[in-house]
Amino acid sequence: MNTPRRILSSLVLAPLLATLLAACSAMPGERADMGMMPARVQDGILVNPAGMSLYTFDKDPADASGSVCNGPCATNWPPLAAAAGATAHGDWKPVTRDDGSRQWAYKGKPVYLWIKDQKPGDRSGDGVNNVWRLARP
Repeated sequence: MNTPRRILSSLVLAPLLATLLAACSAMPGERADMGMMPARVQDGILVNPAGMSLYTFDKDPADASGSVCNGPCATNWPPLAAAAGATAHGDWKPVTRDDGSRQWAYKGKPVYLWIKDQKPGDRSGDGVNNVWRLARP
């Protein structure tokens, strides 16, 4: 039997619960292959979940068709890996690399880490060889 108190509690708690669930479903920093984003914006640039700066490579095609940074290039510029079953989410799209692995692309450009960045906040790869740029939203 529903008492007036239970009915009132339901009327108050239901919208609150719905609001909280909606907020949690859109939290930044979530991975897209699990309904979450693979990176987040921090201090005006994209960073991976660990806070490491992400970069784009001017020589990559701008249509998210793949990456031209392979072999030794990918050793120095590790791709932001996407799981095999990852699917596009907003501005993020997984691309298949030459070796068959998957990498995230943001707004059509594959994104990478830089081996010389040692801690979150490092941005030492920006401008390397005048072809590497910090990834920006």
